[in-house]
Amino acid sequence: MSASPDIRVAALYRFTRFDDPAAIQGPLAALCCGLGVKGTLLLAPEGINGTIAGEDAAIETVLDHIRALPGCADLKPKTAWAERMPFYRMKVRLKKEIVTLGEPDLDPTDAGTYVAPADWNALISDPDVFVIDTRNDYEVAVGQFEGAVDPKTASFSDFPTWFRDWRQGVEAERGPDAAPLKVAMYCTGGIRCEKSTAFLKAEGVADVFHLQGGILDYLEQVPEPESLWRGECFVFDERVAVGHGLTQGTHASCRGCRMPVSPQDRASPLYIEGVSCPACHDQRSDDQKARAAERHRQALHCEVLGIDHVGAKITG
Repeated sequence: MSASPDIRVAALYRFTRFDDPAAIQGPLAALCCGLGVKGTLLLAPEGINGTIAGEDAAIETVLDHIRALPGCADLKPKTAWAERMPFYRMKVRLKKEIVTLGEPDLDPTDAGTYVAPADWNALISDPDVFVIDTRNDYEVAVGQFEGAVDPKTASFSDFPTWFRDWRQGVEAERGPDAAPLKVAMYCTGGIRCEKSTAFLKAEGVADVFHLQGGILDYLEQVPEPESLWRGECFVFDERVAVGHGLTQGTHASCRGCRMPVSPQDRASPLYIEGVSCPACHDQRSDDQKARAAERHRQALHCEVLGIDHVGAKITG
C-alpha cells in the first residue's frame, strides 16, 4: 500500500531587486537546514528562484522568511506533494541570473502585461496576435498552444538571438505600413515568459503579454472542452508531463538522456527502459548502455526491497 504524500514541494520565483544577495544567502540557508528543508534556491540581483521540500509547517516558515525579503511580500509558490523527500541536500546558490537569458542590462521587473488563464483564449485567438512559446524544443514537442510559434531553441539563452532574427523576417514580410507587433508569450510556470516579455519591451515591442501562472495554471483552471492546449505539458520532476487538471501524463523520462519519451517512442525497438530511447540510442556507447542497464537493475532491486533510490514521485 502506498504511503500518503506528506512532503510539501514548493516551486517559487520572484523578480525583484536584491542589492546584496550574499547577505540573504547565509540566513536563508541556515533556516532551511535547521528545519530539515531540502532543495535548491538561486539568488541573484534580479531575485529568487527554486524548489524546496519538507514538512508543511517547515516550508511555510521558509516561505514567510522569503516573503519578508524586498519585493517578495505576495509570493505565491506552486505546491505539489511527495511521498518521500525528493532532494538529498539543501543548496542556496548565488548566480548572475535566476533564469539565464544572457542579457546583462535587462530589468526583468519591467515585464509585459499579465493575462489570467480565463482570458488567455480570447487573446491568442486574435489573428493580429503572435503567440510565442518560450520553452525549449523538447518541451514544445510534448505539447503547445494551438497555432503558437515554436522557436526550436535548445536553451532559454538562445531566445534573444532567435527573436531578433524572427522579428526581422516578420517585419520584412509585413511591410513598413503594418501595425506594431502584438505578442503573447507563455512558458511552464511563468518565469521564462515573464523575463522574455521584459526582453521584448527592451527591444521596443510595447504590446506584449504573458500567461499568468504559465501553462500549469491554465491546465488547472481552464476546462478541457474549452482549452486551446494540445498535448501534454512537460514538467521538471518525476511526473514528466501533466494534462488538463494537472493529471499524470503519458510521457516517461529516458534515464539515458533525461528527455521525455512518448508512448509511441516506448514502442520503438530503440527504447530500452532505464538505458536509452530513440533520441539517444545511437549516441550512446555500448559501455554507457551497459552501465545504465546496471544502474537500472539496482534501482529495480531497491524498489523491491522498499529502499529509497531515486527519490519521490511528485503528485498533484
